[in-house]
Amino acid sequence: MSYPPLAELAARVERFQEVLKSRGMDGALLLQGADLVYFCGTTQSAHLYVPARGRALFMIRRSKERVDPTLVPAEVVPLRRPEEIPGLLADRGLAMPEVLGMELDVLPVNLFRRYEKIFPGQIVDCSLQIRELRAVKSAYEIGLLKESAAMMDGVFARIPEMLREGICELELAARVEAAARCAGHMGLIRVRGFNQEFFWGCLLAGPSGGVPSYFDSPLGGPGFTPAFPFGVGKHSIAPGDPVMVDYVGVANGYQVDMTRVFALGYLPGDLLKAHEVAVSIQNALVAAARPGVTGGELYELALTMAAGAGLAEHFMGYGDRVRFVGHGIGLELNELPVLARGVKEKLQAGMVMAVEPKFIFPDRGAVGIENTFVVGERGLERLTSYPDEVVIV
Repeated sequence: MSYPPLAELAARVERFQEVLKSRGMDGALLLQGADLVYFCGTTQSAHLYVPARGRALFMIRRSKERVDPTLVPAEVVPLRRPEEIPGLLADRGLAMPEVLGMELDVLPVNLFRRYEKIFPGQIVDCSLQIRELRAVKSAYEIGLLKESAAMMDGVFARIPEMLREGICELELAARVEAAARCAGHMGLIRVRGFNQEFFWGCLLAGPSGGVPSYFDSPLGGPGFTPAFPFGVGKHSIAPGDPVMVDYVGVANGYQVDMTRVFALGYLPGDLLKAHEVAVSIQNALVAAARPGVTGGELYELALTMAAGAGLAEHFMGYGDRVRFVGHGIGLELNELPVLARGVKEKLQAGMVMAVEPKFIFPDRGAVGIENTFVVGERGLERLTSYPDEVVIV
């Protein structure tokens, strides 16, 4: 295991400090795991205090012995209770912040009320500013994303040898997931949001691909229980079933998202045509996307193409459709940017996003494609490289 380069982490902290100054915050207190990884290279049961000016303080409850202080751009100290933080700041000549940033998008209310008692000044949300910083990846981060992509390309290349008539979704999924773990899959998918629990993804064959779920995705799947009505079921795979494999791969903390469709023997002509439309939409978005283009413009292009093919009612769901066609990805599954209706934020070089045009057919299944791309100065660079076409076994 290795930390990111110290210079990389230090540059992230410095950029965040510039944001704090520009937003009138005296400092930020961060607790969320992905944000700790971003600024310190590791997640522990810890608090990271980043002053607008001065050295950051990484206060760890568990497990301080797992952190090498020479590799973190902050002073590393033990912490038993959050009430100790004011004293730790005072000991280092850091004034109590009058305006303190915290990750209010994910911080539970009870914890927030506890920190209100500790910090008598104003507590404001700094989560959007952190997510905007994290949206633009460095060359080092893109290198890690390429490693995760190569791992998942190798896993998907093994799926045809695992697919056979009569195998149930669960068994096939178990084989795919075992291959991913053996290839180095980290095993944790980070998703930012309340009640958005998520597995690695889903493998949905035939009618399972048409079952919606609570998760903000065009796919859902039956799952096994109302306690977690999501993902793989026990459908026995038959010739002609579209087998949609949608998994998130992560080898080193940085995630890629990819989807492919497999089938035994053949795929019905209308489903095959819908898949070809999805690939065409992806290719059109790739051709159109570049710095300065908005996520809303790309979504409308995708919607227009789906409607032109007579597939609008099946695009990104059926009935209860989602209103996006792509999302940022990195340390978390749902980062910025978002390719969605009405989004006016412009793409920037260095952003990484998963583009996922999909069509859902109730009682029949799902087809479509998903790949992860980096926004470059002239357009998109593709990271996941397994072929887009339906794989007939």
